Amino acid sequence: MHEVLRVGDRSPRIAEVRATLARLGLLDGYAADVTGNGQMTYSDADTIYDDQLATAVQAFQQSRGIVANGYIGEATLTVLREASYTLGARVLSFQPNNVLVGDDVAQLQQHLLELGFYAGRLDGHYGADTHNAVRTYQLNSGLTDDGICGPKTIRSLKYLGRRITGGNPHAIREREQVRQAGPQLAGKRVVIDPALGGTDSGRMVQGRFGEISEEEILWDLATRLEGRMIAAGMETIKSRPRFDNPSHTQRADIANAFGADVMLCLRCDSYQNEKANGCATFFFGSEHGSTSLSGEHLSGLIQREITARTGLNNCGNHARTWDMLRLTQMPTIEIVTGYVTSPDDVALLTDPQVRDAIAESVVVAVKRFYLLDSDTLETGTYKFADLLAEEELLD
Repeated sequence: MHEVLRVGDRSPRIAEVRATLARLGLLDGYAADVTGNGQMTYSDADTIYDDQLATAVQAFQQSRGIVANGYIGEATLTVLREASYTLGARVLSFQPNNVLVGDDVAQLQQHLLELGFYAGRLDGHYGADTHNAVRTYQLNSGLTDDGICGPKTIRSLKYLGRRITGGNPHAIREREQVRQAGPQLAGKRVVIDPALGGTDSGRMVQGRFGEISEEEILWDLATRLEGRMIAAGMETIKSRPRFDNPSHTQRADIANAFGADVMLCLRCDSYQNEKANGCATFFFGSEHGSTSLSGEHLSGLIQREITARTGLNNCGNHARTWDMLRLTQMPTIEIVTGYVTSPDDVALLTDPQVRDAIAESVVVAVKRFYLLDSDTLETGTYKFADLLAEEELLD
């Protein structure tokens, strides 16, 4: 599906979305079969995208950490299909080249987390960590420890039921990893991910020194950020060569293989008119599943530092479940540095001094992230020169 469906459109896909939302209890007044069993039948009216369905789609998008624009595109349809799975509807197993994704996996992770066998993200991905948690549970429950979650394992989980729970093991582990890493930046590994690349250079904008592409702005910003991090003793790697454009999965794989402590994704945004403007940051999380509390903390620090040191409008930090955020094993922050459709933002982003300020903001925010309770400085007051002096004292 490459089309994007909007209010007023007509398509069999719309009938599928309508039935799925009704089955999830998110759409009232739908009279057709919502069990999901047998061949789906629908009326001509079910294929029309009306305002009631758009409201339900937006509510679903909001709860799942995807952009709540009310449009039905590939991402929304994929997440909607994932949401239609409940634990027991299929056999779950670890398939490295075709990872199973769905709400049934998230439900399994939740059961295992409550029982103390799983401490990762509730991301709905049946990856290696979930596979190992299932094997450990099976071994402790007298089941065949093959890591396959079939009827016997599911029945055992349901018989056992919930136990006393409290806290968030994944959040505790994230916090402990930051604490053990210490306040010094030297030795920390960071992946810098400038968007676009290859044949995709994004939009061309008019800067103070002539035309410049969106990709050139982001690559220059990534280079400035990398230089400052290297000066602070950090190990850095870019997620792509200058003239290549890997997929989100490939970029996430690079960060995981590098053993990065943090991944920073840089991109610009655009809108249908020039009114949208400002900087925003995004971290892994949603209303439905778990949230990376470390990611939320770091994104807030970055957001506040950038807007305090530049003229960019503060659009806040937000939880999302985009692939780049949920496929990485470390806190990953997506930084939207501004809108290339906004003349005001373009004037700032094409100014080398502003890009310097953004780069410095990010490095300072990462430093403050590792300071934990020792971070007492006001936003926008921590200078890069002071940071370097402190790093030398810690050597």
